[in-house]
Amino acid sequence: SYQCMQCARLFISRAMASTTTARSPSLIGVCQMTNSNDMEANWKAAQGFIDRAAERKCKMLFFPECFDFVGVQKEDQITMAFDESDAFLTRFREAARQNGLWMSLGGFHNKDASGSLPWNSHIVIDADGETRARYDKLHLFDLEIPGKVRLMESEFSKAGKEMVRPVSTPIGNLGLSICYDLRFPELSIWNRKAGAHILSFPSGFTLTTGLAHWESLLRARAIETQCYVVAAAQTGVHNPKRSSYGHAMVVDPWGAVIGQCSERVGMCFAEIDIEYLEGIRKTQPVFDHRRSDLYTLHVNERREIGDSPLPFGKFPIPPSHVFYRSAHSYAFVNLKPVLEGHVLVSPSTPVDRLTDLSDEQTADLFCLAKKVQKMLEAQHGVDSSTICVQDGPQSGQTIKHVHIHILPRRNGDFGGSTDTVYAELAKHDRDDRPPRTAEQMNEEAARYRKIMNQ
Repeated sequence: SYQCMQCARLFISRAMASTTTARSPSLIGVCQMTNSNDMEANWKAAQGFIDRAAERKCKMLFFPECFDFVGVQKEDQITMAFDESDAFLTRFREAARQNGLWMSLGGFHNKDASGSLPWNSHIVIDADGETRARYDKLHLFDLEIPGKVRLMESEFSKAGKEMVRPVSTPIGNLGLSICYDLRFPELSIWNRKAGAHILSFPSGFTLTTGLAHWESLLRARAIETQCYVVAAAQTGVHNPKRSSYGHAMVVDPWGAVIGQCSERVGMCFAEIDIEYLEGIRKTQPVFDHRRSDLYTLHVNERREIGDSPLPFGKFPIPPSHVFYRSAHSYAFVNLKPVLEGHVLVSPSTPVDRLTDLSDEQTADLFCLAKKVQKMLEAQHGVDSSTICVQDGPQSGQTIKHVHIHILPRRNGDFGGSTDTVYAELAKHDRDDRPPRTAEQMNEEAARYRKIMNQ
């Protein structure tokens, strides 16, 4: 209601009045380019933006998708691709060092050494010119309407496979996306839940979609996540086949446009004020009001295994025995397997019973179990598995930490008595068999880890 809106504005104003001296806002520069397939000319344009950002003492500079080049032919996107060690990117790294400037390089044609199609990669480099994060575009725009239109991004680029958590920068935690990703709000919501203060959408929107949706989508992502949204853009006519909408933009967490370019090559500047953002989140705590008992956002996210042991009841699991880690779960090899390939999947925080898991943890646990089952069946050449949870002492559970047993099954297991597996599971950690050596477990985990990370 109008009254609620007025109250929210009053609360935010008061919060700002009491906190603005605590942390200074950070100035950013946002670039708008009309790139072609002439990479030298594109670099010269970028140089000018870098100089202007340095003069204004920006902490970070944002470049658009295709900051390297916009090809004329479809084949250009493949034949002109290069990798992260290329001299073109080295120029940006050197400029970052010389000017003490962080940069968001919003999408380059990243050559795959295997010879397959390139990725569309967004990288963040720090003031030393080092890569701090890399995100490969997840959503590719494929459209084919016979007799009308055909635009298949998947014919010259391949989709990324990994969620990338927000990267810590001098202006705040930055969530990475590219162009078409803007239309998928789940990615932005996940970034917010993962700690993002700013969402970046370097883009090359077409004229038609830009006129209809560009500002609306950017403001929607800002409002629903309560994040700053930064969208560097391509603009104008790149070649006879390609034109872009422009209107590079910065939107604040309240949905206000605080910086925008028109349709010309140029820059806009804006301040990122984390204190202001925190004030909005405090007075409009919408993420605290989400109904996780009714709906969740499940993400297949791979996490680094790390160097620290992971909890499993009273028995910490060394990282060398772990072969995969997701957002809430991990998979590890077994000290005393009942059958060859018998492994365990468990929550990465101590939880006694299956019913104690949140819906988000439950979804993550069983999705990881499914992924591990698929890998094991392929690795061991079988088409059957036993998936088992012993939940509570009367079920045979001896370690008070939820875990799923996954066992690849073969003809003739237990002399052909298939269900003997349950009796064996009930006693397997208390029988007289010697436990496996650390070396044996390390070797098995390393083998599975290599497969799972491909």
